[in-house]
Amino acid sequence: MSLVVGIDVGTQSVKLVAYDPAVRRVLATHGKAIDLIADDAGSREQHPAWWLDAIRTCFAMLDPALRARVAGIGVSGQQHGFVPLDATGKVLAPAKLWCDTSTQAECGEIMHAAGGAQRCIALAGNPILAGYTASKLPWTRKHRPDAYARLASILLPHDYVNFWLTGERWMEYGDASGTGWLDVRTRQWSVPLLAATDAHRDLSACLPPLVDPAASFPLAPAIADELGLPRNVRVSAGGGDNMMAAIGTGNVAAGVLSMSLGTSGTLFAHSMHPVVDDAGSWAAFCSSSGGWLPLICTMNCTVATEAVAKAFGFGTRDGDAVMAGTAPGAGGLVMLPFFNGERTPELPHARASLFGMDPGNFDRANVYRAAMEGATYALRNGYDLLQAAGMRFDAIRLTGGGSHSAAWRQMVADVFALPVEVPVQAEGAALGAALQALWALQEAVAPGADLAAIAREHVQLDDALSASPDARSVAAYQPGYRQFLRHLDDARTSHAEHPPTGG
Repeated sequence: MSLVVGIDVGTQSVKLVAYDPAVRRVLATHGKAIDLIADDAGSREQHPAWWLDAIRTCFAMLDPALRARVAGIGVSGQQHGFVPLDATGKVLAPAKLWCDTSTQAECGEIMHAAGGAQRCIALAGNPILAGYTASKLPWTRKHRPDAYARLASILLPHDYVNFWLTGERWMEYGDASGTGWLDVRTRQWSVPLLAATDAHRDLSACLPPLVDPAASFPLAPAIADELGLPRNVRVSAGGGDNMMAAIGTGNVAAGVLSMSLGTSGTLFAHSMHPVVDDAGSWAAFCSSSGGWLPLICTMNCTVATEAVAKAFGFGTRDGDAVMAGTAPGAGGLVMLPFFNGERTPELPHARASLFGMDPGNFDRANVYRAAMEGATYALRNGYDLLQAAGMRFDAIRLTGGGSHSAAWRQMVADVFALPVEVPVQAEGAALGAALQALWALQEAVAPGADLAAIAREHVQLDDALSASPDARSVAAYQPGYRQFLRHLDDARTSHAEHPPTGG
């Protein structure tokens, strides 16, 4: 029986899952860590060749008998990254990533040229935020002029992997809406925002065509042979990691709230109409399933817990045991976990801070808990924005590396006062990419295939990992959350009074 493969190209690693739809089971999971190029100016980059090498490694680890059964591949990729190609398809420079905050000045320049943040929202549904693809273009023009002069194609990370797999270039609406240039209401490029990014050239000529989310393309024969795959494999449109995680957690119908505890933290929901906030409080993205995906993104989630664990000399796998004797509130410690700056709220130059230290509470257990609580409070702050807009949810679908922690699952249930459900497959983005590939295969045979039905059938929940809010803990977290919000307000005020200068 045929298999579908999902590939997730993340910031820290590339993951591959091989899924058998007939038995509704993941038959194999493989991963390969990748490096990150970082500097004190906020730059975060990777060489796209690293992604391809990691994919090769993952397929090499996949049993040849399973490789021979593959019929479809779907690719999930970290959003917003900028892969510049020349006219021959050669990569011109390292890819600047979603967590790169070195282009903040360019965000302001684009929005000023477009008529301000409110005008950007009117044109496309979103302001131009640090991390979005748009600001990476003028940064490259200033700092890598030779590469910019030779620029012929603008691709996102998952687009580049698709290009390598198929030899064809395209974008789909979900990931494309994270560039800052796509009008999410009409699903068309905003000509004024492209012009605001570069008034001296037609950037639309560098953008590949937009395709429907159920589209698919043939795997290039040479790549099929290299990876040991059948030559009739189809590659689906793919999408950004958040869009694929939505599919992988069954978030393709209204009423479901998904939360990803990864390097970044995200909250996202499904809508059949654009959900745009006039103040730009959340990302008004399209989904990769034919709808829209209002999304809250924080720049720091497992980054915070990993940084604390490393500093105190233990691994995050031991984190639950380390903090086992602590209580909600971390003994009075409160952390703003802004190790990579912050996006919600927009504080790209913020830095992590720890408050409330005294001789009795400053130990590794409380500091680790404060990091976990701070990352969770940051997401709760975003959830409050969605609630204020009238959105209501009955439960949270949890995915990402942090969902492996029983303590974190319970913390989310208590801080949000909502039951937590965990899909059997914790790597929701990779599974979502595999399910999109299954949808594309069905669509090719019988147009009108129902992705929601596929998600209901194949996204299974692990009852043993569910968590329900505990009334006492729900109350116990409230003082810490209020203190977090006070420190957050202070950070906002400081940023407004002393804005960063320079590029």
